[in-house]
Amino acid sequence: MRSRVDIVEGNLDAYLESAKPAAKRLGPKDALRPGSGLTARKAVELFEDQVLSRALDVAARELRRRNQGFYTISSAGHEQNAVVGAQLGLEDVPFLHYRSGALMMARARQRPGETPAFDTLLSLCAAAEDPISGGRHKVWGSVPLRVPPQTSTIASHLPKAVGYAFALRRARRLGIDPGVPRGSIVCCSFGDASANHATALSGIQAARYAQRRGASMPILFLCEDNGWGISVDTPRNWIRDTFGALPYLRYFRADGDVDQIWDTTAAAIEACRNTRGPVFLHLHCVRLWAHAGSDVETAYRTVAEIEGTETRDPLLRNARRLVETGAADPGTLQAIVRDTRQRVMAAAVEAGSRRRLHSAAQIMAPLAPYDEAQCRAAAEAAADPAERAAVFGDKLPEQAEAPVHRTLAAHLGAALTDAMARDSSILVYGEDVGRKGGVYGLTSGLQKRFGVARVFDTLLDETTILGVAQGAGMAGLLPVAEIQYLAYVHNAIDQLRGEAASLSFLSDGRFQNPMVVRIASFAYQKGFGGHFHNDNSIGALREIPGVVLAAPARGDDAARMLRGCLALAREHGRVVCVLEPIALYHERDLYEEGDGGWLSDYPPPGSALLPGEVGVYGDEHSDVLVATYANGLRLSLRAARTLEREHGIGTRVLDLRWLNPLPFEALRRHAQECKRVVVVDECRATGAGIADALIAALAENGYDRPVASVRAADTYVPLGPAADLVLVSETDIVERVRKVCT
Repeated sequence: MRSRVDIVEGNLDAYLESAKPAAKRLGPKDALRPGSGLTARKAVELFEDQVLSRALDVAARELRRRNQGFYTISSAGHEQNAVVGAQLGLEDVPFLHYRSGALMMARARQRPGETPAFDTLLSLCAAAEDPISGGRHKVWGSVPLRVPPQTSTIASHLPKAVGYAFALRRARRLGIDPGVPRGSIVCCSFGDASANHATALSGIQAARYAQRRGASMPILFLCEDNGWGISVDTPRNWIRDTFGALPYLRYFRADGDVDQIWDTTAAAIEACRNTRGPVFLHLHCVRLWAHAGSDVETAYRTVAEIEGTETRDPLLRNARRLVETGAADPGTLQAIVRDTRQRVMAAAVEAGSRRRLHSAAQIMAPLAPYDEAQCRAAAEAAADPAERAAVFGDKLPEQAEAPVHRTLAAHLGAALTDAMARDSSILVYGEDVGRKGGVYGLTSGLQKRFGVARVFDTLLDETTILGVAQGAGMAGLLPVAEIQYLAYVHNAIDQLRGEAASLSFLSDGRFQNPMVVRIASFAYQKGFGGHFHNDNSIGALREIPGVVLAAPARGDDAARMLRGCLALAREHGRVVCVLEPIALYHERDLYEEGDGGWLSDYPPPGSALLPGEVGVYGDEHSDVLVATYANGLRLSLRAARTLEREHGIGTRVLDLRWLNPLPFEALRRHAQECKRVVVVDECRATGAGIADALIAALAENGYDRPVASVRAADTYVPLGPAADLVLVSETDIVERVRKVCT
């Protein structure tokens, strides 16, 4: 029984076999029709690129049949996107979804020496020689072609593409080279089904919003509309009706013959390039051979419907157009089809024989690059006294005596000021960070000092905030984004998990999006605001491969840790989240009201803290090691005094500071010096914090002394005084330590 692949291939072969040459041949430079910009030569080149893309799709299924290939989502039916690939310049930057194969082939044609077919086959076979991902994933990507690889499953790459488009002009304004020439634009392709996703809508809305506010936003949204989202059809004219008349978004509909699509695409690209504003190019496609090789299309479509779609195969349609206009004769096109198929299948055999990744270390190598010496040198570099005097005025923060200037919040603000004075590539932005100075005042004065180009407010959308961070990082800037509350990061966590943290992995370290994300975090705000202002779960962040999580508790630590975080991002392209305990922002006291025990002097530039460097409180002969972080440090220090005074139990408190990677070596070392270990984890008990990981590490390394934990209850934090009933308290810590000591 013939497969749908065989039938579609056979339809093209049958037409070319029976077709008659046109009475009049066009010259290579002649247009396919009067007034069109598509010449006969370029039309034939497009056909070659489209046939090459189709042959790769056929090879993907054959490789899968042989168990040598591992990806069968094809570009079949979307080949008209080659028109976009041919017209975008190599100075432009495409963010592509998985059906953009022909676009990629046409783009590679512009750069002599490229081998896009074999590169794609290596990617399909998960070969270690794959020049973009190194065998980690099937992606469209290339360093010389300026194509950063995407996961692109649900248009989740749109916010970062918007961020990159935004950052191009912003970088130049700050004297930073974004790595592409002036006049470059961004192209972002996605499907019609994905256009409905909240992430896609966030990206498009952000582009329109930025344009409305006067920002440059040179992005071409390429919606490849095949009418299907796996088994769910897109309503007729849905994309046009949804995006065709939006303010601050130019809309172009590309359909018809290849020369019509060419001319519409040219107009869309020209509009984007000239106006530096967002453009929506609606490209009509068909989907051949179902969603992927494993998708049984007859389960939701009739054979008659499938056959009707196959009659609109773009290769078949383009072959007819080329023959009927005289751009090519049938024999020429037959030779292109035959030779391309043979060449790709031969290359597929070779690609299937290439070696794959053979160790976990190889696979993980790009996830978390880190050179401690390099990072420390950057983090501890001395500051220019003149620069500091210019931004701080007569009194430097280390000279401050008033309590309000010696808090955690004050030191974070001062450290940001120091960093921005030293590094002109740093952007500080988010909701309310500019004129207002942040909800808790941490960014107060930064916009006046450094201007709106470097310190600015965004629309209220965490997805956009994190998308801008990715794009800005890729454009050579160092974004420091603020998320107002830990609970809010969950609105957009895929921008960290699926996009930002995966870029280095998917590109074998060839592309990076350095960023530092400041997140106002944790609970203990005396019941104010309930759960959304007292979120006590970091489990969703801790599980993201390669992400660094810093959790400072004291002001002096916070300043040094922020320097380390910025260096990690700048030197190694890392994605770093700083979890700032809201309840400690303005805390002054430790034991009694007015004691000033939580205040600290500001550490001037020249010192920093890096992952693995912990804080230790207590003598070396303690009975119990209490391992904790953030609010838990203050609670544990208070509990330790009670344990010593009232129960005679000596307690050493270990401030972990870094929650990913966790400082396991420091934990083991201090645990061996104590008789027992208690983990004080202010997050919820089940999968929300770090207690389970610490206890497992001790057990797996043979620690044979008592171990216990204190954790918050498995519940959202309620409003008001009831919060105290579910959060870790000093009393809880005292009682657990006493119990483990009996």
